[in-house]
Amino acid sequence: MPLKPSAQRVQDLLAEGGFDLTVVEMPDSTRTSADAAAACGCTVAQIGKSLVFQAKQSGRPVLVVASGVNRVDEKKIAAALGEKIGRADPEFVRASTGFAIGGVAPIGHAVQPAVYLDADLMALERIWCAAGTPNAVFELTPADLQAMTGGTVLDVRKD
Repeated sequence: MPLKPSAQRVQDLLAEGGFDLTVVEMPDSTRTSADAAAACGCTVAQIGKSLVFQAKQSGRPVLVVASGVNRVDEKKIAAALGEKIGRADPEFVRASTGFAIGGVAPIGHAVQPAVYLDADLMALERIWCAAGTPNAVFELTPADLQAMTGGTVLDVRKD
């Protein structure tokens, strides 16, 4: 069965980037970290959830790929970025990423975001990320994630 267009776009980008990874569309939603972990057969910590913020002064998108068990400390992101950030609304997320909330892949964004990767994800062997739709995911290593996004590894966990 062919992938939905957004998931196929992610699959094509992975292949173009030289990543031998496969996008899978699950029968059930992977929109939340808990849903994704259940569908993928992994722990919630292994889910790389994509959170999109908007920089307050510049307006640029900021992508944080965080472990599914962590809440993100916006102050840590703002300190690393050098400007305050706020949660992005659904319209901004779609316009800047090309994806709807719940399916934001770490790659293929319409506007290149500043990217921060949760240091806790980097300690894991395998992780899963969204692949363009609320049901599409792909499995990868933390090294793959860093290579494909060029993201900065940061302690993003809210204490």
